[in-house]
Amino acid sequence: MKKKICVVTGSRAEYHLLYRLLKYIQKSSFLELKIIVTGMHLSHEYGYTIEDIESDGFHIDKKVDIQLVSNTSQGITKSTGLGIMGCADALADLKPDIMLVLGDRYEIFAACIAAMFAKIPIAHLHGGEKTKGAFDEAIRHSITKMSHLHFVATEEYKQRVIQLGEEPNRVYCVGGLGVDSIRHTKLLNRNELEKEIDFKLGERNLLVTFHPVTLEKNSELQMMELLAALAKLKDTKILFTMPNSDPEGMKFHKLIKNFCERNNNATFHLSLGQLLYFSCVQHFDGVIGNSSSGLLEVPTFKKGTINIGDRQFGRLSADSVINCDPDRESISLALQKLFSNKFKSQLENVINPYGNGGASKIILETIENIEVEEIIKKHFYDYSISNLKKI
Repeated sequence: MKKKICVVTGSRAEYHLLYRLLKYIQKSSFLELKIIVTGMHLSHEYGYTIEDIESDGFHIDKKVDIQLVSNTSQGITKSTGLGIMGCADALADLKPDIMLVLGDRYEIFAACIAAMFAKIPIAHLHGGEKTKGAFDEAIRHSITKMSHLHFVATEEYKQRVIQLGEEPNRVYCVGGLGVDSIRHTKLLNRNELEKEIDFKLGERNLLVTFHPVTLEKNSELQMMELLAALAKLKDTKILFTMPNSDPEGMKFHKLIKNFCERNNNATFHLSLGQLLYFSCVQHFDGVIGNSSSGLLEVPTFKKGTINIGDRQFGRLSADSVINCDPDRESISLALQKLFSNKFKSQLENVINPYGNGGASKIILETIENIEVEEIIKKHFYDYSISNLKKI
């Protein structure tokens, strides 16, 4: 009898990381795939990306609408509550043997709370990471404590999950899922890309993704500083991908739209999708913003990343990542470095700390062979003082 595995997805970014694993589960002789879709996937303001999931050949078993009508702190708190209630009903109907989630967003947090009370084991992907500037940090570690299996991207993250009291034999270092996706995606050539995004590229091109910094009060100011630095780049084509449904997210949408109206060298997309996003990275000079993709995936392309501010502070990064403060002067200096011949000449030697691929296959085989009944009860693993000193 097949094990029923329920995958929850709430955002385009996390779905793209899960895509290869979902395909493996779909084809597995030992697993039955169930999918719960929630969050931004069901919002037209964020591209209604549920259609992307369906067009990829997946059957959606449950939709949990958390009504993203407000991205204030109060609105997100209410959306999280709706997510808990909706996932409770969905899980009660689906009755999965195990639930699989990735990352650290509040939609996923809601699903994990519902699964915990339903006594459904949770497999968590990309735990153990640090991000100083976002409340995702607290959510990620909370999900770790509710989870029973852990698939992490690096040895350092594995040690951090163990440090949180998780049993070492339940923590698997598999590498980054984004690298898997890159290795299995046939990218568009330059002409095909220009046609798909309806945007003519120039001699220099920049991909921008900047999300609200949820633990800081000056997120909007940081976005305005970024736009001020980008406004100086008259000889550079600029493509924005829109931010997540975090506090101040819709303010960012308006600022980006206004910027593109005033600057004919700039355009935006609500959601590029995996193929277009990776193709952009391949053909652009680099990326700028504060998205995790700039650290986890872009180094595999041997392209530069400008990482602004504290949102990703604490994550491992390659030598292709240029860190800078969230003010126009620091950003402008970072842009000068990104476009410099000296920096570009060093990119061929860049090694992505998140591995060379293969994570999806390892995760699949582990879940196929795991005895679910044996993992539901957890023991707190006391990490010794001597081990703590090694971190």
